[in-house]
Amino acid sequence: MTEKAVRVVADIKAKPDKASELRAILGSMVEPIRNEDGCISYELLENRNDPANFTFLEEWSSDETLQAHLGGLEKNLPKLMGLLAEPPDIRSYSLIA
Repeated sequence: MTEKAVRVVADIKAKPDKASELRAILGSMVEPIRNEDGCISYELLENRNDPANFTFLEEWSSDETLQAHLGGLEKNLPKLMGLLAEPPDIRSYSLIA
């Protein structure tokens, strides 16, 4: 990891009756994204206490590679819009210790 690396936590909440459908779509996105330039790690988690809550833990080599990734996600937005209970909560972080 370099000092420029960016970590992202993206929390996504499905409508209660759409959790299985959202899980399948999000899961299908993981491997292609792991192969994107600048992707250091990309994991999809499911909340053990709330199966409609998913979290991506990501690490990107730079802000530029993260922005390129986010731009590429736009093609998936139409598939997700009817499945989400609320807008995704996406936060980026820098490692300090």
